[in-house]
Order: sequence, then structure tokens, then C-alpha cells
Amino acid sequence: MTSATSGGELVARMLRAEGVEVVFGIIDGSYFGLYSSLGRNGIRLVTPRHESTAAHMAGAYARLSGRLGVCIASNGPGAANMLPGIAVENGEGNRVLVITSWRRGPIVGPDRGGTYQYFDQVAVTRPMTKWTGAATSFERVPQTMRRAFRVAFQGRPGVVHVAVPEDVMNGSFEGAPDVLSPAQYRRTEPLAPSPELVRQSAELLVDAELPLIQVGSGVVHAGAAHLVHELARTLQAPVTASWGGRSAVDDRLPNAIPLLPPLVDDVRNEADVVVALGTRFGETDWWGKAPYWRAPDEQRLIQVDTDEENLGVNKPVDVAVVGDIGLFLEALLAELGRHDGSGRLAAREARLEELARTKKGIRDFLESIPNAEDDAPMHSAHVPLVCREVFDDDAVLVIDGGNTAVWTNLYHQNRVPGSLISTFKFGMLGAGVGQALGAKVAYPDRQVYCILGDGAMGFHPQEIETAVRHDLRVLFFVLCDRQWGMVKFGQGMALDAEAMIENRSLPPEQTINTDLGEIHFDALATSMGAHGERVSRACDLQPAIERSLESGRCAVIHVDVDPVAHMWAPGLDVFKAMHMEPGE
Repeated sequence: MTSATSGGELVARMLRAEGVEVVFGIIDGSYFGLYSSLGRNGIRLVTPRHESTAAHMAGAYARLSGRLGVCIASNGPGAANMLPGIAVENGEGNRVLVITSWRRGPIVGPDRGGTYQYFDQVAVTRPMTKWTGAATSFERVPQTMRRAFRVAFQGRPGVVHVAVPEDVMNGSFEGAPDVLSPAQYRRTEPLAPSPELVRQSAELLVDAELPLIQVGSGVVHAGAAHLVHELARTLQAPVTASWGGRSAVDDRLPNAIPLLPPLVDDVRNEADVVVALGTRFGETDWWGKAPYWRAPDEQRLIQVDTDEENLGVNKPVDVAVVGDIGLFLEALLAELGRHDGSGRLAAREARLEELARTKKGIRDFLESIPNAEDDAPMHSAHVPLVCREVFDDDAVLVIDGGNTAVWTNLYHQNRVPGSLISTFKFGMLGAGVGQALGAKVAYPDRQVYCILGDGAMGFHPQEIETAVRHDLRVLFFVLCDRQWGMVKFGQGMALDAEAMIENRSLPPEQTINTDLGEIHFDALATSMGAHGERVSRACDLQPAIERSLESGRCAVIHVDVDPVAHMWAPGLDVFKAMHMEPGE
């Protein structure tokens, strides 16, 4: 190859070789050489209004599609704007490549002093990512990009970052190197588990009185939900999930145990053998500790993960398996077929029937809580309940907000694996807007809707225009209580618990900056070319959804919810206890 090539063109060619089809980010002259090369390399550019949104779009796209999510940001302020998105998407474990421009090589690394639009992007992103580096010359672009790709596909997914100085990105260079295929610089086949460890796992599970399958987000990334369901049927075992792993479980399965205490705690304490798939037993799983889990000397643990760093990190392990979860489950199911475990199945099946009755009782109780359908303002629980009736089973739901997320998670029934997204680890307000848009890019033919609070929507409402411009027909439900509800509840209990319990709310003059002014989100949507609706009664919600879907555009439904009922979301005491060390 003898013609002159820019560093940006070389990066685009390497992205194409990795199968990248879409990049998210805002255009800027500092990486014109990159974004101007995307189209001729068959890569679509989707441009939001804020760089942080680009990261969330890439993260959701990666999580749903199983492909590498790619986003770009310009040097200085662009890279700074993307930092929140980097922190969230790395924390959530989504496979994202961030490419940023940097000021020209002679004035960075170290800073010459007083350099315009400069900070040490590599140093700042290092603790926030799996790996970060800079391609300081045209000759170093291939090496740096290949390392980023290699790390991106190793172990637990996360964010990798490459900074390319603008004189490299936009410069013209002779003698560009050939672009290698991914198999020439990284492992492209899934990691097979040890057959001996598979055999040991099968023996433990066959002999168990009540085995338990604990599902983490690794199952989502492995696309192995169907194998989890088959294993549950084979073992007649209950299935619990981490928050991030819930998307892999069909809630309608008789084996599926909802994340509701004390039921989930009872099941986790009853199990004598646990097979944990792609989970670290993090804080939201109580670190795998008693009293929420059975004591380690009474409960055998089989832990499977692609990242060896996660094995035994929070809960002592008996069988530690490094490998792809899908390959492990295929091998385990084959091994179980060589064992006769029928002696245990009847007792396990009887226990599952008991658990199903308990689960139905909880569901019936929850559905009795919302107010009447013609009451105004409506109860928050109506929104996920009505949405579940109207939207397709495989519609992608994005959940965002504080108490809005609590109510929605509690009432939503996940039916198709890989159709639920949130920031389960980070709890980042506003991320859901970009995640919903990224989900629609990943699955343009599936319905995508986002349920979020007015506080969360206030972070990125401008992205409604992005949805309109790129014809991303997402439906946003903005639950409006005009307050920081979760904070207001905790603050009220701290200020005057007795009055809170008696009156269920404190007057505004007794609280500290918890109330918000009103934004007419329906009118805001129409001002940007989207479809807008406003409802305050549950009986009006389904017609508003149907009109929104028929509009053929991005749509926003402003939902007036009862601010007091919204504030008293169930399980907040459990959420608070989660922040304490179990047993203390």
C-alpha cells in the first residue's frame, strides 16, 4: 500500500476488520481523519448531543448485540464529557472501545504548560478502564489498537481507551501497514473449561439435595440463557440472579426466584450446592455471605467465569472453573446425561411447586397495591404493568431512576432473555436515555421503551432530538413526581421519622432542596419533533401508548404519578441494609 493514509483512516480500517458496523460520537475537527473514513469502510456514525450519551449508547449496543461497542470523543472537553459514561459502562461490564483525539504530539506527554484543551486523558482514564493507552505516532497505531482489541475480548467485558494525537489522526503518511485479521493478534474462539472440573461439577449437582443456579451478567454476555433454562429443568433447581444477571432469566419459569426477600434469602440458604455463572457475588448479592446465604462450610460452590480474577473473590469456592459459560453449560449438560440423578428429582420438584405457590402469593399481593385505574395521579406500579400487557415479549426495556427503578424492577416481568437493561451496578441517573437509543440501534426491528423518573430524564432530555434525527423510535415514559423521591424519603426519615410514618411525607419547608419544578416533557418532546402525550390516570395509559406507537416516531409520555406513594417504594430498608456488611 503506497498511497498516503491518515491515522484516522488506519483506525477505521482496523475497526472494519473487527466487524464494527456503528460508531457513536460527536464530530470534531481534531479527528476528521477518523470520522470522515468511517462511511467508506462501511461503518455508520450515530451522533448524539453529549459525549456521555455516546458511551451509554455504545454500552447498550454491546450488551444486546454481543459485538464491540465503539464511541469517540474529541480531545479535552469532549473526552472530559465522556468520563461519566466510561465509569458507568466499565462498571456495568460492557465491552466498549473509546477512541479520543489528543492534542498534537509535540505538546503533550508531558504537558508543555498552558496547553489549550488538554489534560492527561490516558492517566485520568487508567483507573476507570480495563486498559488505556496512546498511539503517539502513526507507526504505533496498529500496535496500540491491537492491544486495545485484545484486552477488550479478554476476561470480564469492560471499557478500553485509545488516545490518538490530532496530528497522527489527521496527518498524511506513506507506507501504511496491512491490517491484520483479529485471529492474527487475539483469541477469537471461546475458552473451553477443564473436562475434569466439569465432571466434578456434575457429581456435586447430581448428589445435591437442593442445587441452586446463581446467574450473573456473564450469562448475558455469553448468550447462554437458554442453556441456563435447560440446566434448571434438568436439575429441577431454582434459579436466582444478580441484578445484572436478571436479564438472562425468563421470570415465567417455575424455577425463577424473584429478588424479593425473604423468599430469595430462604432459597439461597436452603441450597446445599450452588453453581454460580458469571457473577462475582458483589455487594447487591450480599457478598455471598450469611445470613443472606448459607454458611460456606454448609454450602458447596461451583463458580464459573471467563475472568480468573473473579473466582473465590468474595465467597469461598469448591470448584473454580475458568472458561466460557456457554461451553461449560453444554459440557455440563452432556455430563449430567451420563448420570442417573432421578432419585433426587421428585423432592426437588415438590420444593419448586411450593416456591411457585409462594411466588404467586407475592405477585398477587403486589398487584393489589396500585390505586384504581381512574384515580389521578396514578400509582407508579401501573406503568410497568400496563407496558407488559401492551409491548411485545421481546421488547427491550431500559430502566432508569431512583424510586422509578425500584417500582419498575419490582413489577416488570422479564420474558425474553437479553431484553432488560439498566445500570445495575452504578445506578447512574440519566444513562437510560442513551442506553435506550443504543438498544434501538442494536435491534431496529424490536420495540424499545424506557421507564425513567423526571429527575433522570432531566440529565439528558436533549437526546430526544437525537432519536428524531436518527429515526430511533424509542418510547420514553417519564414518571413525574417533581421531587428527588428516594432522597426525600431518606431525608424525611432522618429529619423526623415519627412525622414521616404518621403523615407519609414532610411539607416542603421542612425538607432540604428535595422538590423540583415541573417540566412538561410531552411539550418538550413535540418541540424537538417527537410525539408527546401526558396522562395522569392508568386507564388512559394504554391508549396513549398505542397512539405513540402509531405515530412512527420517537415518543415521550409524561406520566403524573402520586408523589407520596412513589416515595414509599418497597424494599428501601433492604437497599439501605445492603450498604452494611452482612452480619454487622
